[in-house]
Amino acid sequence: MQIDQQIAEIQNIVDDVLTMAKAKGATEAEASMSKVQGIAVSSRMKEVENVEFTNDGGLGISVYVGKHKGSASTADLSKAALALTVEKAIDIARYTSEDPCTGLADAALMATEFPDLELYHPQELDPEQAMKIAIEAETAALDYDERIVNSDGAGYNANQGIRVYGNTHGINAGYPSSRYSLSCMTIAAKDDDMQRDYAYTVSRRPDGLKSAHSVGQEAAENTVSRLGSRKINTANVPVLLDKDVASSLFGHYVSAISGGNLYRRSSFLLDKLGAQVFPGWLNIQELPHLKGGLASSSFDAEGVATKDLHVVENGKLSQYLYTTYSARKMGQTPTGHAGGIHNWIIGDTGHTDKALLEEMGTGLLVTELMGQGVSVVTGDYSRGAAGYWVENGVIQYPVHEVTIAGNLKDMFANIRAIGKDRDVRGGVQTGSVLIDNMKIAGS
Repeated sequence: MQIDQQIAEIQNIVDDVLTMAKAKGATEAEASMSKVQGIAVSSRMKEVENVEFTNDGGLGISVYVGKHKGSASTADLSKAALALTVEKAIDIARYTSEDPCTGLADAALMATEFPDLELYHPQELDPEQAMKIAIEAETAALDYDERIVNSDGAGYNANQGIRVYGNTHGINAGYPSSRYSLSCMTIAAKDDDMQRDYAYTVSRRPDGLKSAHSVGQEAAENTVSRLGSRKINTANVPVLLDKDVASSLFGHYVSAISGGNLYRRSSFLLDKLGAQVFPGWLNIQELPHLKGGLASSSFDAEGVATKDLHVVENGKLSQYLYTTYSARKMGQTPTGHAGGIHNWIIGDTGHTDKALLEEMGTGLLVTELMGQGVSVVTGDYSRGAAGYWVENGVIQYPVHEVTIAGNLKDMFANIRAIGKDRDVRGGVQTGSVLIDNMKIAGS
């Protein structure tokens, strides 16, 4: 069946359950349905370990009886099961407490235009080819260096699916998407030292992935480079967050400006709209309609139209992120962020990765972060880290078993530079981030 026909079928199902909900007494209703096909292959030591096929689908519906909400879901798409699901949602709504902030987003905010964002690039889900790719990556890693003594495996994943959202304001829209990824993790040993590291690639397009050979070699190269890791003395020094981990820094910023934390008064950036948070040269844009973007969408999980936003302008907090519920709690307008952000592009200072090391001079290059020691309420930040000690802009030796600590307010304000070579494998696209000064807890 053609993809357009599949989308039309799902839209008909969504329309049917919305009609049923209204007939059973719902004031408003919304429904979403997804259908995903996929394959996941893992190998270990050049042998296939697992082959998994996915063929999932399900529908979820939320109904509003006045200001009472009820939700239910089903994987059974027969007419009887759908009718029962609607009835359960209605029953739940009748027993829930009234909430003046609940309900659909205003009809005027619904998406009305649905351009092709080039998110769907189908390819036959061929297990033989998937096995070949995974084993090729692992083979390249194991053959890279005699110090690569073991493997934690390689994995190839391919998913192709459809998402449809509709509500009683009249929106009933859907689109197909695809996602492919390949990863490899290896173990290196020298004398009594053992280290582990990995590499991965992800894309909407199968031909957008790095080659299996290069992923395997990168994993092995990363792992070998960590042999001989040392502890370092406690110090206050500049820290360079490698682009592979730098997106997590802006992930904390996302949490701090999200409506859910704001209306609960649990964010250190509450009441800071317009305040200087980052250096004046830093801008962050959100581009939801980026062609082929891993976080692109014409509408959010509530049907609200997405649009380009200047999230940070000249270092100032220029935009909070609201769902419908959090917007009503705060007396604001939804911003199209139910379900998350959409392609954040972090500004840069034009530095290459080599130039960032030179700019740092002496300090710690962080390539791995561990633990969850971050408080969005206070901004306090403390995480385990590993990476490389740098002197005079040159990497000296690998470092492990240290903790980097500070406060997000200071970390954001003290960003000295951001690299131009961005990691584009997620919803936040950023280069490596150089922070002027952080506490390094070591020996």
